[in-house]
Amino acid sequence: MRVAMLLLDKLLVTLRAPGWRGDLLALLAGVLTTLSFTPFDIWPLGLLSAALLYQGLHELTGRQALWRGWCWGLGLFLSGISWVYVSIHVHGYAPPALAALLTGGLVAGLALIPATAAWLWARWLRPEKGLWLAATGFAALWVAQEFFRSWFLTGFPWLYQGYAHTDTWLAGWAPLGGVWLLSFLSVFTACLLSEGRFWRKPRQGLPAAVLLIAIWGGGALLTQVQWTRPAGTPLSVALIQADIEQSRKWDPAHIDYTLATYRDMSYAQRADLIIWPETAVPVLSSSAMPFVQGMAANLAQQGSTLITGIPVDETDAHGERRIYNGIMVAGEQPNHYLKHKLVPFGEYVPLEDVLRGLIAFFDLPMSNFSRGPQQQAPLEAAGHRLAPMICYETVYPDFAARLAAQSELLISISNDSWFGESIGPLQHLQMARMRAIESGRWMIRGTNNGVTALIDHRGDITARIPQFTQAALHGYVQPREGLTPWLRWGSWPLGTLVVAALLVCMLARRKH
Repeated sequence: MRVAMLLLDKLLVTLRAPGWRGDLLALLAGVLTTLSFTPFDIWPLGLLSAALLYQGLHELTGRQALWRGWCWGLGLFLSGISWVYVSIHVHGYAPPALAALLTGGLVAGLALIPATAAWLWARWLRPEKGLWLAATGFAALWVAQEFFRSWFLTGFPWLYQGYAHTDTWLAGWAPLGGVWLLSFLSVFTACLLSEGRFWRKPRQGLPAAVLLIAIWGGGALLTQVQWTRPAGTPLSVALIQADIEQSRKWDPAHIDYTLATYRDMSYAQRADLIIWPETAVPVLSSSAMPFVQGMAANLAQQGSTLITGIPVDETDAHGERRIYNGIMVAGEQPNHYLKHKLVPFGEYVPLEDVLRGLIAFFDLPMSNFSRGPQQQAPLEAAGHRLAPMICYETVYPDFAARLAAQSELLISISNDSWFGESIGPLQHLQMARMRAIESGRWMIRGTNNGVTALIDHRGDITARIPQFTQAALHGYVQPREGLTPWLRWGSWPLGTLVVAALLVCMLARRKH
């Protein structure tokens, strides 16, 4: 035991000292967080990663902390969003060197966010005394930078710490405060566990142990709470995974094959809902409606409702034509949803007048979508309201909660072909599972080439089919009604706690 404590003390000295050794440890710590997510699911490494960063900032100046926080962020994003390279090089047609440069620029830019948080911690917030306040304040700052990442420049809410706990006892807290509450509790846990001064003195260690048992044991008990209740009978669903190659998706010579594939696969199904993925119909709605409505009418004769992704074109009062990434419930009374959270460069090009035409990546097919309204009604199908999310929208906690609160089911359609065979689609699936846990609602997730799955209100996958296969997924979903605390109150309670904790830290820092 004494040897272990001596080794720990030596590690802490290295971590807390400025210099390349501590910075290298911070970079490796960032990589550990990625290993805590799907498909690796080694969730304790996420706690270790947060603990290493927390201890590594213990004695640094603001400038030193800025660099160390950037190193940690570099490790996190370089390992966690490596799939961006696949999107840019394979499907964006950028040469390897240029794709690596663009990916590196994105990673380096995102790393500035945890770097700024580390600077704020060392310069303005880190208390000189009070281990409890330090652990609370650091966890609050962590959540604050995750809040910021969901908003800044339309947001990039990927790799949140709380997602590592989709399958741990902490998941029981998600219906109360969403993934951000899980981030807070996991980082708070990591900070307490890393404080050797707590555990050397029973008088301090006992309260900490009791609190941690309450957090984790309370989460286990909360997983047994039924926050929502069934609404009607289960619905049968069939999700069509056509596995259309991204390189041929928008090829005019391949459109007939694509539509015929969806047609033939759908006519072979018997289900209340038949669902096609994002932009499954690669034709503007003004031209594709005869085909879509004809399919809907034929499927209606066998008792099925067709829901499909489709680019929707509309002309406004000024005669200007706009194109939206949409999802449509086809039939006698069609209704649609227009995607609001667009993917930069994939669906719109920032600084379009400057960047268009420079390289092929800035001229991708259908990269000129318009943004749909922020407030839209849920889809209505088979007598139920469905909260629609198209691809990237699934990863926005607050945004998804607003839609879920109006609905009995969640539906997410995506074209994860952009990710290739990377870890991206599996990370995306984990975030969809968290949306189901937060809202207490089933999630229908249809994709072009995986991961197509049905997720119950506890976040468990009840059915899925392999990636990169042409197949239909059959199963049942149970509509549910009622509001979890997260759907009712959103992020306001946790946001208030975060602001209060940071203010107290700032005042304590000024006092000492």
